[in-house]
Amino acid sequence: MLSIFKKRIVAYIADFFVVSAILWVIAQLAAYYIIPHATFIIYNYFIILVPIFTIVYFVFSEKNYKTTVGKHLMFLEVVSYEGNNISYKQAIARNLSKLYWFPIIIDFLIGKYTKSKDERILGQLSKTSVINEED
Repeated sequence: MLSIFKKRIVAYIADFFVVSAILWVIAQLAAYYIIPHATFIIYNYFIILVPIFTIVYFVFSEKNYKTTVGKHLMFLEVVSYEGNNISYKQAIARNLSKLYWFPIIIDFLIGKYTKSKDERILGQLSKTSVINEED
């Protein structure tokens, strides 16, 4: 059986593919309908669109469904320390490091060497944790 940490890595990779697929569809539609003569110009805006869409995806999914597509595939869910659904404030706080790939590594490393071995520092500060649905 996989540890929660390994499940979270697989879930994050799956979520990366979900976000990438949705953004690819949006980019293709935008390039075709909005800017038909300059097809590749839409990709210049990805440095801004990707982090915004990523935060929106994670915050919306974790707040409303307690999980993302990747977490759902790995049978994980996000709860507050009290065991309730998380608030928007908690969801935003715990997902700030997912703006780009580098901050999440720092977030994990700081969290690893503090209180919890399985929870990122922003997860600890937002008083949320990722648990197995199976438990």
